[in-house]
Amino acid sequence: MTVYEHRQKAFWTFLALGLPALIYLLIGAFSSAGQVMWITSAVLLLVPFLFWKLTIRIDQETLLASFGIGLIRKKVPVANIVACEPIRIRWWWGWGIHLTPYGWLYNVAGFDAVVITLRSGRRFCLGTDQPNELVAAIRRVASVR
Repeated sequence: MTVYEHRQKAFWTFLALGLPALIYLLIGAFSSAGQVMWITSAVLLLVPFLFWKLTIRIDQETLLASFGIGLIRKKVPVANIVACEPIRIRWWWGWGIHLTPYGWLYNVAGFDAVVITLRSGRRFCLGTDQPNELVAAIRRVASVR
């Protein structure tokens, strides 16, 4: 049974990468550097499909965060979670997957996140526009502080 599920969309990823991809496609169609432009366009179009949303789902046993179509994900048994707290991330940490002082950050938009501490002492962050709701859901199923 799903305890919590939320999807956050990454509008700016599509704009920032999709627009240049379309421009490269047009340039590639009308220039001698067509093959390079087509390859660049393909990469720029692939990235938004991998990162167009971040879905966080929690059930009684697992916390799952998955990007886009689900190829890139973070899965953790809730029994391994010992603490969680909302944080405000720095703008220069950016969006996507990055190493931060709080561990790996998985984020598609905004500056709110939840830092999750595991039994091993390792930490990671999940970006969300619902930090308090996510913390409450984790605390409900994982019985953490």
